[in-house]
Amino acid sequence: MSIQSTPPQTAGTPTRANVLPRVIRVGDTAPSAAGATSSAARTAPAQPRLSTLGLVTVLLGAFLPMLDFFIVNVALPTIDRDLSAGPATLELFVAGYGIAYAVLLVLGGRLGDLYGRKKLFVAGALLFGLTSLACGLAPTALALVVARVAQGASAALMLPQALATIQAATDGERKAKAMGIYGAVGGISVVIGQVLGGVLLSANLFGTGWRFIFLVNVPVALAAVLLASRAVPETRSANPARVDVPGTVLLGAALLALLVPLMEGRSLGWPAWTWVLLAASPFLFGAFVSVERRGERAGQVPLVPLSLLKLRGLRVGLTMAVPFFAGFGGFMMVMAVALQVGLHEGPIASGLAMVPMATGFFAASLAGPRLLSRFGSRVIVTGAVIQAIGLGVLTLTVLTDWSGLSPWVLLPGMAIAGTGQGLVMPPLIRLVLGQVPVERAGVGGGILATTQQSSLALGVATLGTLFLSLSPTMGMHHALALVLALQFAATFAVIALATRLPRSVG
Repeated sequence: MSIQSTPPQTAGTPTRANVLPRVIRVGDTAPSAAGATSSAARTAPAQPRLSTLGLVTVLLGAFLPMLDFFIVNVALPTIDRDLSAGPATLELFVAGYGIAYAVLLVLGGRLGDLYGRKKLFVAGALLFGLTSLACGLAPTALALVVARVAQGASAALMLPQALATIQAATDGERKAKAMGIYGAVGGISVVIGQVLGGVLLSANLFGTGWRFIFLVNVPVALAAVLLASRAVPETRSANPARVDVPGTVLLGAALLALLVPLMEGRSLGWPAWTWVLLAASPFLFGAFVSVERRGERAGQVPLVPLSLLKLRGLRVGLTMAVPFFAGFGGFMMVMAVALQVGLHEGPIASGLAMVPMATGFFAASLAGPRLLSRFGSRVIVTGAVIQAIGLGVLTLTVLTDWSGLSPWVLLPGMAIAGTGQGLVMPPLIRLVLGQVPVERAGVGGGILATTQQSSLALGVATLGTLFLSLSPTMGMHHALALVLALQFAATFAVIALATRLPRSVG
């Protein structure tokens, strides 16, 4: 946190009290030192405080976008049959939300810094409800894709404000607990998304089928709007900066050039344009870094202040986030497909297989802040080791008992992996954001969320594509085991990076 100081006042400098003497009426007494202090406290602006209801509200706003990233997985076959979408359109339907979400997150954080995080949170929640309604009422596959992209854009307005509000309106132990809960909500929303999607699809409430998956967001988003208007304090950057248009355009182009081919290439047969975009993405990222560095040297405030990356904990934490979240996103997608297509489990059974992981994740997330304050970043190292053990157990289970595989058989590995993930994710979020100055809380939240969502999409694209490509030739159980083994190996990169974190996590 940066501290702004005022120049010390010298003895000969006249103050307002010296120039304008106080008029004392009959019966008045001279102000005491305590009274002067009390008067100063009354006139000084108080730091915004986030109440318990306000915290619940911003967590609800964070829960919805992350939930909707995965809730549609179990509904894709039904949507395909209903709207005659086809594989390429279905992947675009999933990818459109994630790409719009990832590309606009940093911009959403900057707009919150500039115009007020409460205002942007309310606007994002309202738009999220409207675009969810458009998804639920979409008459064609194309209309659903467009509405889904707009839903991702509205989520990018809402989510960074939740994280930045927690960062700016809490402190001390309360901030540590709030960050821990935020991390728990983030992880559990992924699992609950697939469970809830299966339940709502099977229930077929009011005969709406898959459409209710989106329509249920409308009242929840409206509740978030009403609660935020009453319970969430307004915060903004003390020195708001103008929107960095060149940086925003270049970052968006770089992410699109990387993610669109990876998400769409397999279903389209890898046409030439996908390879052209993939080849262009490193140059676009390089141009983005160059523009941001040049702008910061010129005294401007870029979209992503690269000077923040000089903080060791922030830099290592963001690097850790890439393999961790990529593996997490790929794991959730691959397991859902393997259970439903390979083992012919229903949507509800497929979702219930994730419950042990959610339980272990939630318990570890709640214990994380207390463990972190006592043991520091060693908690993250331990969590990554536990996750690796869980993935190893799952790999052996798939290889040795594929025909008898069920949610009960998967339970030990799922519970162990979830516990490890719960000891990594919330402390990692606290580490990354704990070093960001309060006036840049929106930017910090946007950078973290962009890294998280881009990595989730990258994991779905790479591990998902590998799994679907290998399944026809080597069998689904061997393809699943290979993907789990690759994620197991990637966890060692997380462990190695975790050992380089500062021992004391702020």
